[in-house]
Amino acid sequence: MSPPERNILLVAACALVDGDGRILLAQRPEGKSLAGLWEFPGGKVEPGETPEETLIRELDEELGIRTKVACLAPLTFASHTYDSFHLLMPLYVCRRYEGVAHGREGQAVKWVRPKALRDYPMPPADEPLIPYLMDLL
Repeated sequence: MSPPERNILLVAACALVDGDGRILLAQRPEGKSLAGLWEFPGGKVEPGETPEETLIRELDEELGIRTKVACLAPLTFASHTYDSFHLLMPLYVCRRYEGVAHGREGQAVKWVRPKALRDYPMPPADEPLIPYLMDLL
């Protein structure tokens, strides 16, 4: 029996780290799937974009943060099957950026210490990324 056909969705995520070693989480707004859950900022990789280009675009659009490809370090990835698609999500770490992070799309944001990440309800694909960040920071 062959597995069911499902689309693979490529999404890039970023662990934005401040000078105190805290990681930025953004809360998914009402009206989106998984609303109310906390996640690492990022977004869908558009056709013709690299994951790094996606993060540069998304961090600016969502948070008012500017960074460069050289400041994005790949750490790990998530691979998770949802009901209607399979998510593949590389996670990058960024410590060098310009601007003050704020929710430009009305979403709440919060700087969180690595050991407190589990205190925030997250989408199933984000949760397995926490141990990697705890080990790194």
